[in-house]
Amino acid sequence: MYTPKQIAFRLKRRGYHRTASAVGRKLYSLGYSTRPVLDNYSCREIAKNLCVPLTTVVYWVRQGWLKAKKPCFNCYQIKNRDLKQFFNNPPQPIRHRIADLDAQVVQYLVG
Repeated sequence: MYTPKQIAFRLKRRGYHRTASAVGRKLYSLGYSTRPVLDNYSCREIAKNLCVPLTTVVYWVRQGWLKAKKPCFNCYQIKNRDLKQFFNNPPQPIRHRIADLDAQVVQYLVG
């Protein structure tokens, strides 16, 4: 992962002129964290890693099973600790589905 400053530098080398703050704002609007230590995930990242549809992860958030912040109208940010809590103590209706997920991928996500 790169910081906004590093991304702006790489874009400049390719002929695009963007400031680090503009890159940071764009990343934030897309639901990505701009902190050097990334502990936030978007629903899309979680769905991609778990090989489940994006709508499934959004459903978990909307049901309140997975805590998330909504920085913009079409994306959620999920903290690492909330994801860890979700996997350690899944809700009863989907407990069997969570148990069937690849343990190595879950370990990768929660650290």
